[in-house]
Formats: sequence, C-alpha cells, structure tokens
Amino acid sequence: MGMETSLLILIAFVSAIIFILFGLLIVVYIITKPYPNLEVTADSELYFYNAKTDSQERFPSIKDKPTVTLSVIVPAYREEKRLGKMLDEALPYLDGRRARDPTFSFEVIVVDDGSDDATDRVALDYSRRVGPDRLRLLKLARNLGKGGAVRRGMLAARGQRLLFADADGATRFSDLDRLERELQSCTGGRRINALICGSRAHLQQDAVAQRSFVRNLLMHGFHLLVWLCCVRNVKDTQCGFKLLTRDAAHLLFCNLHVERWAFDCDLLYLANQFRVTVREVPVNWTEIDGSKIIPVFSWLQMAFDIVLIRLRYLLGAWKIESRHRLE
Repeated sequence: MGMETSLLILIAFVSAIIFILFGLLIVVYIITKPYPNLEVTADSELYFYNAKTDSQERFPSIKDKPTVTLSVIVPAYREEKRLGKMLDEALPYLDGRRARDPTFSFEVIVVDDGSDDATDRVALDYSRRVGPDRLRLLKLARNLGKGGAVRRGMLAARGQRLLFADADGATRFSDLDRLERELQSCTGGRRINALICGSRAHLQQDAVAQRSFVRNLLMHGFHLLVWLCCVRNVKDTQCGFKLLTRDAAHLLFCNLHVERWAFDCDLLYLANQFRVTVREVPVNWTEIDGSKIIPVFSWLQMAFDIVLIRLRYLLGAWKIESRHRLE
C-alpha cells in the first residue's frame, strides 16, 4: 500500500509539472507578438538635424538605393563620456579611406537610445563639425535596448555595406579592413547576403586567466546555452563589431525580434535560417571602463532571452518573412 501511494504521489507530481509547463507554453504563445514592431515610437525619429541649413531633414530608408559606400551605426545609451573617443578614432580612419580612394564614401549614424545625459549633444557637436552628410544623430524618444537602437539605425542607413560598432570604442576601428577583406572573399563581388562578425574568441585564454572562477563558470554556461539554443557557427556572438551587406541588413533587421543585449543571438539565428553567409574574423579588443553590462545580472538576463528565442521560434510564436528582400 505504501509503495502504491508513493507511486501515485509521484505520478500526480509529474503530471502537475507537465500541466504547468504546458500551461506556460500556451501563455508564452498567446502573449508573444508574431512579428517585430518596425514602427517608430515618435515622428521625430524620422528626422535628423542639418546644422548647415538649420532644419530637420528626413532620414532615407534602407529600401532606397544606396548612396554611400559604408554606413556605420553606433548605438549609444548614456555614452556622453565614451562616444567622443570612439568618434575621434573612427572619423579620421574613414576620412583617410576617402582621401586614398575617391570612390569611397561613408556616413556615421549615432543612435541615441533614449539617453538622459548629454549623449545627443556630443553627437550633434560632431555633426556640426564634420557635416550632416558624414555624421547624423538619430534620437529615439524612449529607450528600446541595444538591438532596437541598432535596427533603427540600420533601417535609416544609406550604405552599400553596413557596420554596427559599439560606442565605447573597445574594438580597434581600423580592423574594419579585416572584415571588409573577408566580405570581399566570401562574396567575390557578387550580390549575396553576408554577415561578417568581429570576434574576440582568440583573446579568450588570457581573459579566462584574469577572471574569477564564478565569472568563468557563468561565461562558459552562457556560451554553452548559446550553442545549444541558437548559434553553433560563431564562437563570439556578442562582439559589437559586425559588417553586413545591404540586402542582409534589410532581411535580418526587419525580422529581428529581440531588442535587448541578446539581439546578436537572434540576428545570427536568423542569418542561419535564411542561409546568409556568416564568417568570423579576429579583431583587436580592449576592455573599456563604463560598461552597461552587469556581469551576473546581465548574463542571466541574456540567458533567459536566449531560451525564449529558441522556445518562441520552436512554438511558431515568432514568425519570419523572406519578403523583406531588396530588389
């Protein structure tokens, strides 16, 4: 009798767990919006300030024909102290490229992700100095998250190629040369979808030696989770230095669902689903003070987002559409 009772209790317990999990899956499916929200949150996000004419001008669309060689998207949230240093490295490099190659042209779009500091004023100051054709500020009415900010910049870009680069300047900007060589190698001048990822994987051994046991455990657990749920062909998914062809940027960012830190995993998952050519290239990277990532909390938050990414795609709660292609 005692064994039968224990067995019944066990069956009831397992049944309850399965029922709860099934209920949670139903809830996740019901509350999930199938398509990403591509609408702007305020009409002001459609315009940038032109200091030369002292007027507001409308951003173009990624659906338009490209008019510059390269667009650099810089997501910035409370970056008044670090943004200037990053631009002081990027702009001379880009100007040097243009001086050596008259066919090369560029724009930098700083996307202020609802900052409550002087980030927008720093960006506007640089725009006044170099001109709105070279640097534009896209100021978001509210904070969307890094992924949301990058998407807004991508959808307003004019470039044949589009790079997003972190505002902290942790990646040496001239390593763009490496990404472009790899892009040229895999496209061969053909119009195909490609995504080239800057990578810090080659620096991992030194980083592991300097971190605590707990941080290394969390880091390896996070990488394992990414490998199991989303991406297996890129070792460093989180490096904020990625180069895309215009076609790939339009296709991927119009389907991107995640707007927070884990958006890179969603981006790469989509790239694999659409058979976009993905390559990884080592870059020089330096730790910069002032990171917005809180080591334990942010990793746990990203881990939760990664599980939800996989779950929502498996359930069919998130839809993807191949119609977002440029003709």
